[in-house]
Amino acid sequence: MKRLTTLALIAGLCTVVGLFLSSGLEDVAAAVVSAGWGALIVVAARAFAVAWAGLGWFVIFPKDARPTLGSSVTLRFVREGINTLLPVAQVGGDFVAARLLTKRGVPGGIAGASMFVDLMTQAVTQFLFTVAGVALLIHLAGDGPIVRTVAGGLALAAPALGAFYLIQRRSGHKVIQALVGRFAGSREWQALGAIDVLYASLKRLYGNRARVAGGMGIHLVGWLIGTIEVYVALHFMGYPVSIVEAVVIESLAQAVRGAAFAVPGALGAQEGGLIALCAIFGIPAEAALALSLVKRLADLLVGVPGLFAWHALEGSPTSDANVDEAGSRTETGLRRDTLVPVPAYGLANDFAPARATRADTDLGELKKCA
Repeated sequence: MKRLTTLALIAGLCTVVGLFLSSGLEDVAAAVVSAGWGALIVVAARAFAVAWAGLGWFVIFPKDARPTLGSSVTLRFVREGINTLLPVAQVGGDFVAARLLTKRGVPGGIAGASMFVDLMTQAVTQFLFTVAGVALLIHLAGDGPIVRTVAGGLALAAPALGAFYLIQRRSGHKVIQALVGRFAGSREWQALGAIDVLYASLKRLYGNRARVAGGMGIHLVGWLIGTIEVYVALHFMGYPVSIVEAVVIESLAQAVRGAAFAVPGALGAQEGGLIALCAIFGIPAEAALALSLVKRLADLLVGVPGLFAWHALEGSPTSDANVDEAGSRTETGLRRDTLVPVPAYGLANDFAPARATRADTDLGELKKCA
């Protein structure tokens, strides 16, 4: 996986360099400078969109295992920083954030399940956002190569979304186990608990349709908030577009980024997609590349604080919601020293009461095995 990511990164960098050289570095630089204060508005819009996505994550939690809204928003910035700035596939930050939730007292199964449900709601709403963009593009410019290409992508994405949902609901243990093993490190894996516990939590979260629908509604509005970036940046550059045109550019550009999830930061894919989309509305390549640079500036200024927050949270003491003020008993009333690790699917993060009385030597051997 690391080798594939490295190759994708190299290919993306080469594509970016080629596009900038072919469009003229001076022309692109002039377009970026012309954005002026609009670039700061784009950064502010991105920060608001990420915080709004944190709200979308927050609402899917059950009340008895819900983190604070502040924690959800903070960890959403962590997810954004890791996924956009680090050389990992664009879901690596989601596993890290799920693990960090367990440091805030959220049970590992619920934390992991919330991450999968949040990814699902984002994917579904992005699909709907892209469908809307294609419909608007057909209305504005009629059928064309871009419409057919995106429509083909949607035809492939629809069954993929259905499959992703089904493996979370219908005995997709091995697939989920492979996903976690591929995109998460051992620390994230262990923090999410046993796969059976994860599936029980998924069933619980999906069982409350109102919360899932609320998360979808919030994420759908969040995609529309992202349209502000395109609308403002192009207006400041001297290429005004309508809100409808901005929706088309943003929705299809996000679809391109989603399709290039294996490429860190969607390098090259974002730039090429924006050039093709902006050309439909008569916007030159240098302005499209400048728009991409402004968006990447927002990636940087919003993502870096998320990386610093990640560093700070990793060093913070673990919060355990199951410990009372005396710090000696869990909600079940059992003392911590009567709990032993019970490995499941190779995991040893969940705990169960110790059976009867065991010699200290037996416990020591069990710990070694775990």
